[in-house]
Amino acid sequence: MSKIFKIIVELYELLITARKDDRMGRVVFTGSLKVDDLIDVAVTRGSELNAATLKAAYERLMEIALDEIRNGKLVEFGFTHNGVAVNGVFIGDHARWIDGEHKLYLKAIPTVEVRKALKEVTVEVRGMAASGTYINSLTDVVSGEINTRLTPGGGVNLSGVKIKLVGDSPDVGISLINVEHGDVIRVPSTSILVNDPSKITFIVPPSLSAGDYRLSLATQYAVGALLKEPRTCVFDNVLACG
Repeated sequence: MSKIFKIIVELYELLITARKDDRMGRVVFTGSLKVDDLIDVAVTRGSELNAATLKAAYERLMEIALDEIRNGKLVEFGFTHNGVAVNGVFIGDHARWIDGEHKLYLKAIPTVEVRKALKEVTVEVRGMAASGTYINSLTDVVSGEINTRLTPGGGVNLSGVKIKLVGDSPDVGISLINVEHGDVIRVPSTSILVNDPSKITFIVPPSLSAGDYRLSLATQYAVGALLKEPRTCVFDNVLACG
């Protein structure tokens, strides 16, 4: 029996076009899995290797792949072909590398297998999302990077729909959640510099430690009235600090 794969899409207002009935679709994520979770699933499904062996093999392959990427190789690992690319402008034929002006980043391209696999997914569009709140993009002011980075003590610009932070609930605000440990770091209300329905500017806590984070925003904002309970929106992208 073949496997059945299904993804649910909800619709949100699209404010950047002239048509008032244009909508954008966003995938409804049903969970979040780390490597250890995937290993547990593999063991449950009857893997010939135990959890410790699977974890050791993964970590060893990851170490080798990272070394080769840093040596300029294009490496197929997981779902993507991975290689280093360059940001920044070089002036003149004999320009040199300048830290701060030039940066390396990872460029990932989906493999053929992934592209084929996505064609096998059934998509259900279930109409407008109940909350209507979403974060469209995040810009780290210090680095200029979009949807990828947080700089401790630096500014961040959020753009979105119905993201204004209002309400009496203690849950209202912005939180940064450490992906590895689950620690939650709240952004103080005094660090919110701009607070509009479509834009928020805030200062990243200077003490934010290095790691990967998810940004969560909770608000009771609604057009014309406050919601009784806050609605929460989690930004899709994982953000690197340090």
